[in-house]
Amino acid sequence: MMLCACQAADLQSGPADREQVALGREAAERLGCGACHILPGIDWPQGKVGPDLHGFADRAMIAGQLPNKPEILTRFVRDAPSLTPGTAMPAVPMEDGEARAIAAWLRSLHAS
Repeated sequence: MMLCACQAADLQSGPADREQVALGREAAERLGCGACHILPGIDWPQGKVGPDLHGFADRAMIAGQLPNKPEILTRFVRDAPSLTPGTAMPAVPMEDGEARAIAAWLRSLHAS
């Protein structure tokens, strides 16, 4: 099957592990992701530099360039410049487990 810009991307993600999702939300808050992004369920801060992350799971692309897949997202949240040179998103010092948890949380954020 050929994928073109007119076709919807496959955004199916298996059921998220609730504990992993909760850990990801906590890590995003603790690591200060809200300094640049609006984060669902986190009231402060409400950054405006990066995109609003509401409905992130429904997006086909990460940063408009990369497929929204768990393994790619995990790498992106930890070291975005290594995947998208020139991005405004910095590399964020975090453990592998934190990156996986944040990716799980982001992939659980569906539009209401």
